[in-house]
Amino acid sequence: MSENNYLSLDSSVLYRCNQKHFDKLLDKYGIGYTQLILLTQIYEQEGISMNELAVRGVFDKGTITKSIQRLEQLSYVRIENSEVDKRSKLLYTTEETQQIMPDLYEMRSKWNSYLSTDISSEELDVYNSVSRRLIEKARAYATQLDEQGVRFYGLQKLTLLDYPGNMACTVFTGGCNFRCPFCHNRSLVFLNENDSEIAVEDIFDFLKGRNKILDGVCITGGEPLLHKGIREFIERVRALGLKVKLDTNGSNYEMLKQLIDEGLVDYVAMDIKNSPKKYAMTIGMENYDLSEVEKSKDLLLEGKVEYEFRTTVVKDFHEVSDFEEIGKWIKGAKHYYLQNFEDHGTCIKEGLGEVGLDVLEQMKEKVSAYVEDVDIRGIKE
Repeated sequence: MSENNYLSLDSSVLYRCNQKHFDKLLDKYGIGYTQLILLTQIYEQEGISMNELAVRGVFDKGTITKSIQRLEQLSYVRIENSEVDKRSKLLYTTEETQQIMPDLYEMRSKWNSYLSTDISSEELDVYNSVSRRLIEKARAYATQLDEQGVRFYGLQKLTLLDYPGNMACTVFTGGCNFRCPFCHNRSLVFLNENDSEIAVEDIFDFLKGRNKILDGVCITGGEPLLHKGIREFIERVRALGLKVKLDTNGSNYEMLKQLIDEGLVDYVAMDIKNSPKKYAMTIGMENYDLSEVEKSKDLLLEGKVEYEFRTTVVKDFHEVSDFEEIGKWIKGAKHYYLQNFEDHGTCIKEGLGEVGLDVLEQMKEKVSAYVEDVDIRGIKE
């Protein structure tokens, strides 16, 4: 194969040379090559969102966040919340930026002139045309990979509680299809543009260094089964000799069944949000079709994998009578846990309350008529 056929290598060399050249020139402004690219995009489209900026340049959110924070610290960029979507961050340049942009454009122009010396306009047109086509294909492929992967936003390096009887770590996926008002992981449900994503390879670097210490990995969220790449992630975890505990809301029956049938999960904890008639209200989803949750619940009752059902009890959503219905619904289950709601200030809805221990005991008694093992978790001393 001739040297000219190494497109990826050639592109990498060109990028690094660009970076070295501009990093040296941009030092007096306190920015680098990546920030020049971002600053130019913002200047040419005032009010662009951080998310769109990331998509255009195929930047990961961590890179975007750090670079924008640096530009904001230097007073080159100001950030505003979108009036349409309060979670979206819109970017604008400042007077300081407008003063230096002519110099930045001149730097870019001189460098482009240097690179194109002795290259005809016809050759440049061909190069630009081919480059655009290559970039479009590469961007489309990168987008496809993102859609097929798993997006993580948290890593708890050690837990003795999340996977009873095992020393484990917990990874948190982003995004959820439910909107439970009492959810304490609001940031994982409504992902903000400046939330830092954890690279999958960073997680595996950690696991490889701890697989002699850890027994397993807890996968929670958000809702892990929303991610198309969750199966491949779990396969890699198990290849390290680690057990897998999965937390789920039960809304993706087919994926759950596949993982269980292939023996990829060792333990499943499924949320039972409320009695069937109050489910939609409890998860913040009007007229929710409960069929997927119903099938997932029945699948676990078959006992093909170790499992538990659990309910977070919230004064505003649960009554003692609901637990008679829950007991009937999961009749024959091995393990069921009630856990009292706690307001940590990170819930989707503010002002929700917990119930008293005496009420929890009454709820436990109702379910105990139908379930073998019922217990209350997280009782305050």
